Order: sequence, then C-alpha cells, then structure tokens
Amino acid sequence: MLTVAVFAPLVGALVVASLARVREAVVRAMAVAIAAVPLVLMAVAWLRYPGGPGFHLVESARWIPTLGVTYKVGVDGISLPLGALTALLFVASVAYPVDVKGRPRHYYATFLFLECVSLGLFLALDLFLFYVFFDLSLVGMYFLIAVWGHGNARRSALKFFLYTLAGTLVMLLGILGLYLSTSPRTFDMVAIIAQQPLAGGGAKAALIFAALAVGLGIKTPVVPFHTWLPPAHVDAPAPASTILAGVLLKMGTYGFVRILLQMLPDTFRQFAPWLGVIAVVSIVYGSLVALAQTNLKRLIAYTSVTHMGYVILGVAAAGGLASREASARAIALTGATVEMVAHGLITGALFLVAGSFWQRGETYEMGEYGGLASRAPMLAGATLVGAFASLGLPGLVGFVAEFQVFAGAVSVYPVLAALGLLGLVLTAALFLRMLAQLFFGPLPPRWADWPDLSANEAVVLAPLLALVIALGVAPAWLVDVVHASAAALIGR
Repeated sequence: MLTVAVFAPLVGALVVASLARVREAVVRAMAVAIAAVPLVLMAVAWLRYPGGPGFHLVESARWIPTLGVTYKVGVDGISLPLGALTALLFVASVAYPVDVKGRPRHYYATFLFLECVSLGLFLALDLFLFYVFFDLSLVGMYFLIAVWGHGNARRSALKFFLYTLAGTLVMLLGILGLYLSTSPRTFDMVAIIAQQPLAGGGAKAALIFAALAVGLGIKTPVVPFHTWLPPAHVDAPAPASTILAGVLLKMGTYGFVRILLQMLPDTFRQFAPWLGVIAVVSIVYGSLVALAQTNLKRLIAYTSVTHMGYVILGVAAAGGLASREASARAIALTGATVEMVAHGLITGALFLVAGSFWQRGETYEMGEYGGLASRAPMLAGATLVGAFASLGLPGLVGFVAEFQVFAGAVSVYPVLAALGLLGLVLTAALFLRMLAQLFFGPLPPRWADWPDLSANEAVVLAPLLALVIALGVAPAWLVDVVHASAAALIGR
C-alpha cells in the first residue's frame, strides 16, 4: 500500500506528460485525480495504523545487497502525519488555479514527480533511499520555480538548487560516515537505530553529526542557512511555494528527528544546547525581519524561518539533558512534530492566498492594497484564519503545537524557552499589521472591481482551513498518534 502511494504519482506523471492535444482543464482534472490516490492510501494507512512504538506497515525488498541497501518503507507516529500532510498539500496545490504558461502537461507532471519523491522520503526506512528522494526533490522544485515562476525566477531557482545541493552533499558525507560505523554494514534505519553504532559520542561521532546537521539545517532552513528561502518563495508560483514551505522544509526537520535524534542520541545530547540557541535565534530573527517586510510573500517566507525555529527548539529539548523528566522531553518532541503539520497546513494556505492576490493584482506589495474586506469577504476570512493560526491563537492548531513545544522546552532549557516566547509577540504584531494593510482602511479606486475567491479557490482552501480549526479544537486524534512514538523514542 505504501509503495503504491509513493509510485502512483510517478506513473501518473508519465501519463500526464504523454498527453497530446488535451485541454488544460482535462489535464488538471487528471492530475488532481492521480494526486489524490496517495491521499486515499494514507488515510487507509492511518486507519490501519496500530499505534505504539516501532515501525508499522513495513514493506521491503532487496535492492543493492552488496552495499546493504534495501528498498524499505514504513510508518510510525512521526512519519505517518507528515506523509498524510504531504499527500493533502499536493492535492490542494495541483487543484489550485494558476497560470501554467501554456504548458499544463509539463507543469502537472512535475508536480506529480515531486509528490512521488516527497512521499518516498517520509516513508523511507533506508538511509540510501532517504538520500535519493532528498536529492531528487531539488530537481522538481527547481523546474517549478524556474519555468513557472515570475520576477527573477531563474536566478532564485538556481540559488535554491545550488545552495541546497551543497547541503545534500555535506549530508551525504555524514550518511557515509554513519554507514561505515555500522557492523555489519547497512543503510537500514531500523537496524542503525537498534545498533547505535556511535553510542557514547566522541570526535568521529561529532564530525558525522556536524555534517548531517549542516545538510539538514540548510534544508530546514535555520539561521544562518536561510538566505535561499525568501527569493525562492517570492518568485515561485503560489502552489510551488505551498509545497516548498509545507513539505520540503519538513524534510530537514524530519531528518533531525529520524537521523540525528534517533541514530545519534548521545552526540545529540552534547549538541542540543547549541541547537536550542540556533532555534531561538531563528525564531527571533525570522520574526523581526518578517515584521520589516512590505512584500506579502516575503513576509510569509520569513515566518517559516520562525516556525521552523519552534520545531528545532522542540527537538533540541527532546534530545537535551537526560536528567530532565522524560515526559517533558516527549511533550517537546510531540509539539515539534505537530508544529510541522500545523505549519504545513497554515503556511500552505497562506501561500495559496498570496497567489490569489498575485493573480488579481500582480503585486505582492502590501502597500498597494487596502480596504479589501468589503470587496472580498471570503478572501479576508481565509487570510484571517491563517494569520491567527500562525500567531498561535487558542482554538487553532498553531496554538496546540507551540504550547507543547514551550511546555516541554521550559523544563529542559527554561532560558531559551523564555527568549523564544518573544517570537510569539513579534509574530502577532507582524500578522496584525499585514491584515490591517491588506483589508482595512480606504479601498484604492483601481480595486473597485476586485473579485472574491472563486469557487475553485474556495474549494481548495476550505479543507486546509477546516483542519486548522478542527485540530485546534479537537487535536487528540493527531496528538495521540504522535505522542506514542515520541514517548517511545525518548524512553528508548
């Protein structure tokens, strides 16, 4: 079932790319139907998931036995929600109306290819397979930005590709170092977690940890490795920005949990305070820079740096001082994972909303707008829900995630947790300022005929925002799944 979920989009991409003389609406409908296959399968996997520690629904096959490489996929309480989030965001992104510049076959085929490699990464239980999918994700996003972006799209795409490719090569050195430390040699994640080949730390473990952390930190991204992110977002088409923020950034944070925290726990404990410091710097810096932005998409991009800082703070607290209460560290890890899901839903929806502004006004400059609440109440309502969820308002999923992150972190690193709370205040300020500029005040005469959300846009945004509210009010069905694996990981 998981294998079909991974590779059905790839087969669909080949089919869509081969279509000729077919109307754009038909191509999009086919792409949406194909993208929905993994979503249905991930829903079935969620229903069949038994819970508890360990990996479930595992599928494996021999691949390169001489190197100890296997094709192996499976899920636990950390990867299952991320896989489901990935499938949902791809359906939303493919369905969202956008200018495909007369190349619908190639646009939708590229999205389906990227869905394949993204799902493959979160479901992979082999480090070699993880790296292959990690690297291939760069290819799909590069073309989405360079071909279908706007502004200085090719330059932004090139910067994204080269910057993150450098990170993957550094990460590859860490993966090889970890592989060479195993006995017998294996890339099997489950076996490496069981072996703990670098238990006790040491210089070798520190070098491997550093290589992996740099590669994953660039992908996340954390300060100072974040500079590729804002231009990539600003110049990308809105659905590509949704995938970049909602899915690709999670590849880095997921790697921190799955590889660094689970495979190198002793070394992680030594570096956890420094990761916590980097996380707090990312939180505060991202919020301050976002507060200074006049460009809507750049503002949302910098809030991603802040929210990924929350995730890293939770992960750092989870792997921090062993003397601290295990339950608090498990709560921090649960919060970090829920924050990944929350950020994907919230920021994914906000980037789609930003795309709606671009399609109508062809500018992201917030000063060009104003007074739109009366003209576009559905657009204003969708933006309002996304903004309030992002700033952590109770009753929405962002609050559930951030509360758990700080509840766990304050028991391990109280000073860092207190400093990180500044990000919440700054985030509230920047989003309230954004809402005031876009929707209140006088309406510029040129926007007198500003249209509200179309039926297609509303249908796509509705389930994302409904989940933002539903998970804020009744989060147990997500939190219980995550916490069972988080508690087992911390108590290992």
